[in-house]
Amino acid sequence: MATRWGICSAGKISHDFMVAMKTLPPEHHQAVAVAARSLDDAKKFGKTHNIPRTYGSYEELAKDPNIDVVYIGTIQTNHLSSCLLFLNAKKPVLCEKSLGMTTKEVKAILACAKKNNVFFMEAIWARFFPAYCELRKLLAEGAIGDVRMVRSEFGLSVLPLPRLELKELGGGALLDIGLYPLQFSLMVYGGERPESIKTEGVILDTGVDETLVVTLKFSKNRMAVFTSSSGLQLHNDAIVVGSKGLIRFPSHMWCPEVMVVNGKEKKYPLPEPHLPLNFVHSTGLRYEAEAVRQCLLQGKKECSIMSHADSLLLAEVKEEILKQVGVVYD
Repeated sequence: MATRWGICSAGKISHDFMVAMKTLPPEHHQAVAVAARSLDDAKKFGKTHNIPRTYGSYEELAKDPNIDVVYIGTIQTNHLSSCLLFLNAKKPVLCEKSLGMTTKEVKAILACAKKNNVFFMEAIWARFFPAYCELRKLLAEGAIGDVRMVRSEFGLSVLPLPRLELKELGGGALLDIGLYPLQFSLMVYGGERPESIKTEGVILDTGVDETLVVTLKFSKNRMAVFTSSSGLQLHNDAIVVGSKGLIRFPSHMWCPEVMVVNGKEKKYPLPEPHLPLNFVHSTGLRYEAEAVRQCLLQGKKECSIMSHADSLLLAEVKEEILKQVGVVYD
C-alpha cells in the first residue's frame, strides 16, 4: 500500500520534492493532497503534479483524514507553527531544514512530536544519499583508520536575495547552506558534541551572517573546519582525513554523485527529473522520502540516520556559532 503524502506549501522545494517522488514506484509513494496560502496556488501546484485534493489553508490539510505523512516545505520562520499544527493533528511530519530558528523552537517541535506519539524527522536530505550511506559504512569499518580531520565548505554567490538577507525571512548563510557542512562534521564524528567552537564571520547590515569560518574541536584532538557563504562561490567539496587515508567529495558535498576513497572514484548517479528542478540534484530528495516510508512501515517515531537528538545537537551548535558573531534570532 502506498504511503500517502500531504504537501504543505507550493513553493520551489515542494516542487522539487514532488519531482523526486515521481522517480519512486507509485505503489510506494503518492501525493494525495497539497495546501498553500492561497487556493489558486494549491490548484496550480496540484495540476502540475497531478495531486487530487487541494486546500487554501494548512489547517484544512491538517484535518484531512486520508494522509499518512506531511511534507513541510514552508520557509523556516514558519516551521514551528506548521510542525505544531500537523503534529497536534496526529500527522507524522517530515519538515525541511532548518528545523527551527532557535534551539527553543526545535525543542518545542520535538516535544510536540513526543507528546502526540507520532513520527517526526528534520529533512536533512544529504544524509540519505547513497554516497553518504557508503561513507558511514566505510568509517564504521575503519577504511581510513581513525578520523582526525574534517574539512568542508559550501558557498554560493547568490546575493542580493531577500530570503538570505532579511532576518524576518530567516536569512543568513548558516541556516540555509552552512547547515550542510556543519551536519556533515557532526555526522562523521557520530553525533558527538564538540568540546569547543570558534567562529569568525562577515555580518551583513541586516544583522545576518554572509560568510562564516568555523572550527570545531572534538575529543581526542579531532578537528573539523568548515566555511559557509552566501556571497562567495566556493568549491563546495569535503574531505575526511584518517590515519590510514582519506575520503573526498570533490563537489556538491551536500548532494554528491561522486566520492573518492583513497584515490579511487565511485559514482552514484541520480535519476533524471521529468520536470525542470529549482535546485541542483533535487531528485536526491527521493532517498529521504523512502527512508520516511520505511520508518512508518516499521512503526518508528524517529529515524536513526537523522534522529531527534541529531536535530537538537545541530540546533544547539548552530545557535552557539551565530551567537559568537552576534547573530541572534528572536
